[in-house]
Amino acid sequence: MPAVWSDPPLSVVPSPRSRPRPVPAMAVAKPGARHARPVGLYDSWLTVGGAALAICAAWAVSVFVAVHLQADATLHTAALFVHLASLVLGFGAVLVADYYGLLWITGRCSLQDAVGSASRLHFPIWAGLAGLVASGVFLHPNPSAPLTLAKLVMVLVLSLNGLQAGLLNKRMAAHAATSAEPRYLAWGGATAIVSQICWWGAVVIGFMNTQS
Repeated sequence: MPAVWSDPPLSVVPSPRSRPRPVPAMAVAKPGARHARPVGLYDSWLTVGGAALAICAAWAVSVFVAVHLQADATLHTAALFVHLASLVLGFGAVLVADYYGLLWITGRCSLQDAVGSASRLHFPIWAGLAGLVASGVFLHPNPSAPLTLAKLVMVLVLSLNGLQAGLLNKRMAAHAATSAEPRYLAWGGATAIVSQICWWGAVVIGFMNTQS
């Protein structure tokens, strides 16, 4: 009976491309390792309070500089233009944010859409406020005048109100997928009322000062 011969099994040598590459020791994540997250502005009332102190200090410095600084006519005109442009930017963004809140209250958009739209408007609102303060330094304000002092205080209140509004927006975003708690609704309503009173008050006082 003829013997049946079979070829010996070939040893499969993996190609360099198919060979597993050694994993660097630093790339292996150790169990329980945590990455430190940077502290955000709206993480807690503590961070918001620290930012509020910084804003109050910057406001006081700007008022002091405005009282002692005398700008020429050209600089005064340029500052007035920046002041009006900043008012349009900041107040316009506030009106849009409040409009989205009104759409949500009337059931024309979801809470998630309203909160997301408001969060994207934080930058133009803060840019408008910063422009108002920076340009107002060159407009020769007179803090001894009651109306001017009231406007300066309104700008400060707007800044502090914007800080706590950012914290509110972050907390409402956590509940946007479900429903907002009643305390957040009352908080948001009070924030919007303070914002509208201060913005419109600053506009009216600014108009009255130009007529005098």
